[in-house]
Amino acid sequence: MAQNQPTKPILYTCERSRGLRATWAAEEAGVELDLRTLPFPPRHKAPEYLETNPLGTIPMLIDGETEMTESCAIAHYLAVKAGADHLVVAPGEADYGAYLDYTYHADATITFPQTVYMRFALFEKHKGWEDAGHAYADWFEKRLVKTSSRLEQRDFLVADRFTVADICVGYALILAKAVGLDERVSEPLKAYRERLTSRDAFIAAIAKEKAGQPG
Repeated sequence: MAQNQPTKPILYTCERSRGLRATWAAEEAGVELDLRTLPFPPRHKAPEYLETNPLGTIPMLIDGETEMTESCAIAHYLAVKAGADHLVVAPGEADYGAYLDYTYHADATITFPQTVYMRFALFEKHKGWEDAGHAYADWFEKRLVKTSSRLEQRDFLVADRFTVADICVGYALILAKAVGLDERVSEPLKAYRERLTSRDAFIAAIAKEKAGQPG
């Protein structure tokens, strides 16, 4: 009797959303995903998704009994599970703490003000909170100082190599360009972003998300 074939991890995402961290990490780690690209925002345009993820947020990874909804955590999980040691920093390495710090810093500190800016200055400016949105744009710019300083004499954030930390922080810089915040991004950070987005795995991840975009 034939053995059961292992199932691919399922990733629910929207094209170029925070889920790009997960699709990009999967490409870098050589993980084949069952990619399910939803229209944005899925809680309104794909309400059936709420049966899978009651939060209605993306991304969501389902790998057997494992369910995850945080993009940076998913990127780290995929790299570790695939044995892609070059993409993570182990506890015995000197930059282990910095790796964790920048991986969490990406969403908690950098992406957070971007999402508030997008809501009030772009998506819901008719509600009269546009000034608040622009205040968060200022906050976003100030929160780039730590990353900018770190990269003054480095090509990548930690361990002298490309890691999941670069995927997580890099996405925030990619998002800045997409939503009109690029004037807040310094030239060195733009050069860093260019290094990241020229990677074959990034280009492949973008193509796979586009191919799966609902018509």
